[in-house]
Amino acid sequence: MAPKSPDSVEGLRAAGNQSFRNGQYAEASALYDRALRLLQARVSTRAGSSDPEEESVLYSNRAACHLKNGNCSDCIKDCTLALGLVPFSIKPLLRRAAAYEALEKYPLAYVDYMTVLQIDKSMTSALEGINRMTRALMDSLGPDWRQKLPPTPVVPVSAQKRWDSRPSENHKDSAKSKPKEPTTAKNKGCLVPSAGDVERARVLKEEGNEFVKKGNHKKAIEKYSESLSFSHLESATYTNRALCYLALKQYKEAVKDCTDALKLDGKNVKAFYRRAQAYKALKDHKSSLADISSLLQIEPKNGPAQKLQQEVNQSLK
Repeated sequence: MAPKSPDSVEGLRAAGNQSFRNGQYAEASALYDRALRLLQARVSTRAGSSDPEEESVLYSNRAACHLKNGNCSDCIKDCTLALGLVPFSIKPLLRRAAAYEALEKYPLAYVDYMTVLQIDKSMTSALEGINRMTRALMDSLGPDWRQKLPPTPVVPVSAQKRWDSRPSENHKDSAKSKPKEPTTAKNKGCLVPSAGDVERARVLKEEGNEFVKKGNHKKAIEKYSESLSFSHLESATYTNRALCYLALKQYKEAVKDCTDALKLDGKNVKAFYRRAQAYKALKDHKSSLADISSLLQIEPKNGPAQKLQQEVNQSLK
C-alpha cells in the first residue's frame, strides 16, 4: 500500500490522529482543520467528489480535541456539523453529550445518550451517562423530570443497519462487552427502559402505593417488584419497597433496597433514614449512626432523624 501523502486529507487526518494519541490536542485540532479546508476546497473544485463521511469524521475528531481542551461550545458545534453530514453517528453523539453534560445542559445530554442507546444498547459510556443524567435531572427538575425533556429522535432502521455493517472502534469495544442474552426491559443487563416500560413501571408503583395505604405490605412489595422489573431507575420505588420490608421486619432486604436507591440518588433522605432504621433493628448501630449523620448533613433539622439518633445512642449505653 502506498504511503499517505502528508499534504493529503488522509495524511493530515492520520497525523492528527497521532497527535491526539500523544495528547497534543491543539496540534491535532490544527491538522484536522487543515484536512477539512483541503477537503472542502477539493469538493468545491470537483463536482461530485463530495465525501460527507470523511468530512463528518474530521469534524467529530476536531470536536474530540475541543472536548479535551475544555472548549465545550466548539465541541458541540463540530459534533452538530458532523451529525448534519452523517446523522446518528455514534462518536459525535457521545462527544456532544459529554459537552452538554459538562455545561450542565442535562436534558440535551440525556437525549444524545438515549439516541446512542437506540443504536447500541450495550454502549457502556452511554449507559453510564444515562444513569448520571437521570440522577441530575431528578435533582434539578423533580419527580416529573421526564415530562420536561425535549423529544428523543427515533433512530431509523437504516441508520442502525449502517452501524451494524460498519464496525468502528466504538462498535468493536461494545461488541466485546455485549451480553450474550438479549437485553429486554426485564433483563437487568439493560439499564435504560423504553418509554412504555417507564410508564408501566409508574402505574405499578402507584398500585403499590395504594396497597401501602391499605396496610397490605406484602401485596405492595409484589407491585413494587414488578415495577422494578420494567424500570429500575426510580429510587422512590426502592425506598417504598424498603418501607414495606421494614413493616414486615425483613431488615436485610430493606438495607439492600435503600442501598440501591442511594446508588441512583446519593442524597435520598428516605433511603438514609430507612436504612438507618433497618441497621438499628439489626443491631448494627455504627452503620445506623453513619446513615443518620449523612442524612443530617443534607437536612440538619430533620426531626425524625434526630430522634432516631438519640434512640441509637441510648442503645449503645
